[in-house]
Amino acid sequence: MPAFREVKDAGDIGTVAGLAHEIWNEHFVPIIGQPQVDYMLARFQSASAITGQINRGYFYYLIMSGEAPEGYFAIIPNPGEKSLQLSKLYVRKSMRGKGYGQASVRFVECLCRQMGIQTIWLTVNKRNLGSIAVYIRMGFANKGSLLMDIGNGFIMDDYRMEKTLTV
Repeated sequence: MPAFREVKDAGDIGTVAGLAHEIWNEHFVPIIGQPQVDYMLARFQSASAITGQINRGYFYYLIMSGEAPEGYFAIIPNPGEKSLQLSKLYVRKSMRGKGYGQASVRFVECLCRQMGIQTIWLTVNKRNLGSIAVYIRMGFANKGSLLMDIGNGFIMDDYRMEKTLTV
């Protein structure tokens, strides 16, 4: 099973940006197209964008198999609302189906319980059917559609999914 390492330095941020480039180009081009992937990587998953997010309260984690980074996720806790956004969860294609996503969500659930957080929520592209199915199997429920203009003529057409934790 994987281990999780919090991203704290420029080297780890560069690793996350490299994983994002690899995973997004492999997984999302068929779903949203190359122009939107390129735009979203530059705007949200470049080293400078990740650094800015961490400075604004995001926590990034590398998903490790031994010494090899195999994916990453980011969380945004909101203790006042007893909620946490699972902002990103991406695993290399070669490691999908091996429990890395599920182990990552279990790790996030443990963090939530330590912080007194009861709800995990995320957004997922409506055409990302495999990921939607995985989230449903992990106990997330579809709470409705979200349309978000992210600039440059691009729209995120997502579902909001939530999971309520038991104590």
